[in-house]
Amino acid sequence: MTVYKVLIVEDDPMVAMINEQYVTRTKGFTVAGSCRNGQDAIEFLEKNEVNLVIMDVFMPYMDGIETLKQIRGRKFDVEVIMVTAANDTPTLEQAMHLGVLDFLIKPFAFERFQVALEKFASKESFLKGTSVLNQNFIDNIIATPAPVKKDGKGYPKGIQEKTLKNIIEYFESASGWQSGDFIAEKLGISIVTVRHYLGYLVQTGQIEETINYETGGRPSMLYKSKSVTGHNTDERLS
Repeated sequence: MTVYKVLIVEDDPMVAMINEQYVTRTKGFTVAGSCRNGQDAIEFLEKNEVNLVIMDVFMPYMDGIETLKQIRGRKFDVEVIMVTAANDTPTLEQAMHLGVLDFLIKPFAFERFQVALEKFASKESFLKGTSVLNQNFIDNIIATPAPVKKDGKGYPKGIQEKTLKNIIEYFESASGWQSGDFIAEKLGISIVTVRHYLGYLVQTGQIEETINYETGGRPSMLYKSKSVTGHNTDERLS
């Protein structure tokens, strides 16, 4: 089995650690290294084999956009996924013009991070699996996914209307931030299933997420309905 080597470029040690954990949790990927700024990343790429770079935008010495320009200028054979806490259009446009594979807005759930990795793996598989180009082949690589429907029909794979309704109703009656583990326990659903639905709800804008660093151990994701105000952090965080 092919194992892709990933370089994490992130100046926040806690976020870098989370990204590394996300990579190691995804089958077929391993962490090749971790750098705190763009200068170190370029030096690492000069000396090491890397398939994918997951890189923050705002960093000291050399930011993500400038580093991406350097990567393209030096013709390193790597794909790049950009990560940022900012959601401004100019940054997104610059990253797209420089050929990023995906663009993640902090904080993001493991499920969305995994989608980006799977997008990379699928593209690599397609490119290495054929030597003849045709329109079908090209469309499979660069096709834009259809918009997610919100009318109770045409949900993505693995999303069932009844389970989705139960989770939405839970958020409507809940207050404050909720952990995935707590929701899974309350609803009697596996944590893997709950995380899948939470990722979908975040992507469709029905709930919001944040990272809880005050766990005494590994940081965890917290969720709440966008209609809920305040930052109540009660027993649901446990």
